[in-house]
Amino acid sequence: MRVVSPGEPPDREFDALPVDNMEPSSDPVYLRPGAPGILEACRSLFGYSYPDLRPENAREHPSLKRRVMEREGDGYPAWVLDRMGVEVMLADRVRMGRGVGAPRFRWVPYADALLFPLDNTQLAARNSDRKAFFADEDILLRSYLKDAGLSGPPATLDEYLTHVVTPTLERHKQGGAVAEKFEAAYLRSLEFDKVDRAAATKVYAQYRAKGAPPEALYKLLQDYVFRHIAAECGRLGMAVHIHTMAGAGSCFEVRGADPLLLESVLNDPALRKTNFVMLHGGWPFTREITALLEKPNAYLDYSAQSLLLPPATLAVTLREWLEWVPEKVMFATDAYPYSDEMGWEESGWIASQRARQALAIALGGMLRDGEISRSRALELANLVLRGNARKLYGL
Repeated sequence: MRVVSPGEPPDREFDALPVDNMEPSSDPVYLRPGAPGILEACRSLFGYSYPDLRPENAREHPSLKRRVMEREGDGYPAWVLDRMGVEVMLADRVRMGRGVGAPRFRWVPYADALLFPLDNTQLAARNSDRKAFFADEDILLRSYLKDAGLSGPPATLDEYLTHVVTPTLERHKQGGAVAEKFEAAYLRSLEFDKVDRAAATKVYAQYRAKGAPPEALYKLLQDYVFRHIAAECGRLGMAVHIHTMAGAGSCFEVRGADPLLLESVLNDPALRKTNFVMLHGGWPFTREITALLEKPNAYLDYSAQSLLLPPATLAVTLREWLEWVPEKVMFATDAYPYSDEMGWEESGWIASQRARQALAIALGGMLRDGEISRSRALELANLVLRGNARKLYGL
């Protein structure tokens, strides 16, 4: 999150779809108040001195954090990275800002809004979460249109692609973006089929100014635009990041996040110059995602799993990935402001610790079982923690 001065509005650009206004759901154990790891994070980051997080003691936590923020100023986000032991963080943000800039922070903006240029009222009516999410996407699309000098989607699909979509991606690239982020699984299925241009053009022309299209027809347009964006990212040298994991909220459709739904995208010869990173390692579809690593342009990170799962549990999955295609596996945290108690600082610190512990357990087991040598274990650790990402993003 960017640095905010006293009196400034809070930072709301840390996510295109903030998940703090959703219907109540059953939180995972590691996200509940007083969850394991929070106390250690508070101590390590801010010098919290109490032995527990009982309310009468936890009141000290915010004041300690504010003191460090004031002391570090614009350098506060980088200070947090130092405490996490992280050199470079990929920052999923609508826009960058104070304290979050290169070289320590590399921008990953959001592309989902570009998939939905028509009337989204039918999609938003599916459930309360999507109602809030599509309102957010409509706002972001309007900002992209404004950047293109437009007040609304242009007359034809060709004009939309050439005057809005591609220029938006190019502006992101010029602004330092290393990838484009899709949270599409919160909005629809990840099954992006190959669609004939004429069919997509017809849907756009028919419904640009005539109300909400039927969901099946609208999907044709979304699928076509997604593949156009993916191809343009390949041309521009940016990766495509896709949320592949069960998501927040009680209305999230888990089966729509199955990474196997991306297989036709990964197999498309027209997209072989585009690298796809399946974020969060596909949980609960971790074995399915393993098989996809054979695709030459398929990668994954284990963000969020490193926060939500105990290291011993994550290590089992991590070992399978390392035994299959270790050059495609990347450390990550999912540092996110989940609550006042667990901000991006605490969640990032906890996830970075567990991510390393899980990796050590996985490599230690492979070493004990005679699958790898000690030198190979160290080589694999370097690849996962650093080398694979440096190569993929050209760092």
